[in-house]
Amino acid sequence: MPNFLQLDPVDQAILEILSDDARIANNALAERVGVAPSTCLARVRALRESGVLRGFHAEIDLGALGRPLQAMISIRLTVHARAQIEDFTRAVRELPGVLSVFHMTGVNDYLVWVAAADMNELREFVVDHLATHPAVAHAETSLIYEHSRGPGLWGAADPAH
Repeated sequence: MPNFLQLDPVDQAILEILSDDARIANNALAERVGVAPSTCLARVRALRESGVLRGFHAEIDLGALGRPLQAMISIRLTVHARAQIEDFTRAVRELPGVLSVFHMTGVNDYLVWVAAADMNELREFVVDHLATHPAVAHAETSLIYEHSRGPGLWGAADPAH
């Protein structure tokens, strides 16, 4: 049976608020969850040390950086040996333009979320790094029209973001 960390309502509220705004000041976070700033800081540290809170991330407008085209690329591997899976995962995570790599079950082994400047750059990325990779049996690209965040784990994040 998995060993889940039991979170109380204050820890859940801290995670919910941080998932919506990771830049919130500790004093403001403490006030919103109803604890002293020192208590809030200790709880955030404990959440980080336990591995529940893994990092803080910025939401970036990729179009403003000249990479407005996003795609999900489905990958099927030729062989499913552990060494090949680990090598492929490591190689793909290091490629420029890769935003996330998902190792999946089902027909496809991976979904790779990428950002590119235009269709030509996306095509070159797929041809140079994926379709011709010796571990890849099949690569299928789906363009992303729009990406929106969901309501969060507890359903309270602003869906407009």
